[in-house]
Amino acid sequence: MLATGSSAPDFTIPLLTGGQFTLSDLRGSKVVLFFFPGALTPG
Repeated sequence: MLATGSSAPDFTIPLLTGGQFTLSDLRGSKVVLFFFPGALTPG
């Protein structure tokens, strides 16, 4: 678990529109990560 304000580990995810998103591409910028734990999953 990460503490509030700590650096997130780098990751790459597929985009719904094709291609990929890599967090490190935004290095040097302020970023807010918001996760939807169940988004696009059955149930």
